[in-house]
Amino acid sequence: MTDLNILVTGGAGYIGGSVVAALLSGNAHFPKKNLFAAVRTEEQAQSLQSLGIKVLQLNLQNEQEVAEAVLQNEIDIVVQTASSIDARLAVNLISALGKRREATGKDTYHIHSSVTTGYSKEGGWPYGTVKDGDLVYKLEKELNDGFPIRKTNTIITELAKEQGVTNLIVGVPFVYGTGTGNWKKLSQNIPATIKASIALKTVYKFDEDSKFAAVHISDLAEYYVLIVKKILQGEKLPSGEEGYYFAVAHDASWWALAQGLADALSARGLVTDPEVRFWPSDDMAAEALELPRQFVRLMHTAVVTIDYKNGYPLGWQPKWDQKRLLASMDEEVAATLQYDKGRTSLFDALNAEN
Repeated sequence: MTDLNILVTGGAGYIGGSVVAALLSGNAHFPKKNLFAAVRTEEQAQSLQSLGIKVLQLNLQNEQEVAEAVLQNEIDIVVQTASSIDARLAVNLISALGKRREATGKDTYHIHSSVTTGYSKEGGWPYGTVKDGDLVYKLEKELNDGFPIRKTNTIITELAKEQGVTNLIVGVPFVYGTGTGNWKKLSQNIPATIKASIALKTVYKFDEDSKFAAVHISDLAEYYVLIVKKILQGEKLPSGEEGYYFAVAHDASWWALAQGLADALSARGLVTDPEVRFWPSDDMAAEALELPRQFVRLMHTAVVTIDYKNGYPLGWQPKWDQKRLLASMDEEVAATLQYDKGRTSLFDALNAEN
């Protein structure tokens, strides 16, 4: 494999931390000397020190700070998991990678984490199912509606082309399971629902079901590892306007998931009974789940369909499916009770946008 340095942003986060762990796993064989993780706080940095990699306490909103970190540490590949909402983070990273490419003449790579909610009717996507081979960038550009996720995608695709940086966008769906990083272990929606249900002694759902795209955190982390491996092996992956990769392993029903949670919570005596009731109002749901009202229904009823008619991309082989997800609800409850550290960074970002 080519000897390139890799920086994972959001290294203390749920996804980023799990990507770091997957890159360091025995199956991946990535040298620790080539792996860097960016975190926000000194406490997070200390929690990752035991991994034996270089941890950078970095403000990704600071263009100069990001440029210095990329150039001084000779970063060739960035796996950006810190935010799909704030375009400034990816812009600063791509600009820094452009400077690195210009200084060395070597190819540089930016792997950006987006989310699939932007490809739902509820999220303003008018084109329906995203099919294998669709020119997603072209559709986003034509739509040009300012939706934060899609806006970020088009901005960074164009900037990367201008800077000569190879850019790939990973569409991340609903993620579940316990993370393997050293800091944040929990996903977003399921733990929020579990905490709200325990507080209210009742599991609630919205009055319309959703068929949401989903992936287990272990399968998602391995997908990032697969992409990085192919880059290191010199494989020319579709990138830029053609570089959209959706990490969707399967779909699932929110109502079925809610019933599974109700059964698990009831068996533990944490809710009054296993009956799932409808939220009396979006206002109540937003307050209980600690989400802005305009996002709360979208995050629980958006229907996203990704159709891979030719099978999973890049030879990816996810191990989790809907049946295994629904069978793991007690594991989700146990993990939430054990690892809850409060609201996730995504929830903070959404509230900041409000």
